[in-house]
Amino acid sequence: MKPTLQHEIEQFLFREARLQDDRHWDDWLACYHPQVEYWMPAWGDDDCLTTDPQRELSLIYYPNRDGLEDRVYRIKTERSAASTPEPRTTHQVSNVELLSSNGEQHEVRYNWSTLSHRYKKTDLFFGHSLCTLMSGDNGFVIRRKKIQLNNDYINHVVDIYHL
Repeated sequence: MKPTLQHEIEQFLFREARLQDDRHWDDWLACYHPQVEYWMPAWGDDDCLTTDPQRELSLIYYPNRDGLEDRVYRIKTERSAASTPEPRTTHQVSNVELLSSNGEQHEVRYNWSTLSHRYKKTDLFFGHSLCTLMSGDNGFVIRRKKIQLNNDYINHVVDIYHL
């Protein structure tokens, strides 16, 4: 029996989360298209998310994969005080919903939570993501990822491994 598109998308998202937990950064980067837009808007004073990463504050914004690659380089080479030592993480993905599909491009929404343990303290991050996935010869790649962090009042820097 051939897996359904829904199942294939879920397996891809589970794999992306596992690669982060296992710190397989190069394989994790391969999940992203070179022109990916990776964006986590900030919550504004009126309890609404910012809408323009070029004009408003974002918690994370990379207009392409170069920013993710730089971040991974800093993590791997311990040139990031914010991620030294790296936290132990467990990512959970749920409520995966295929919003639309045209055969080549798929709009997906899913909930996520991440447990992060560092310095004898465990933090919980949670929210949802909207992704545009593109089908290719080697499976899916993420072309756009918008991350909504719902518990943004936290006591330290948020990084890519928290999401």
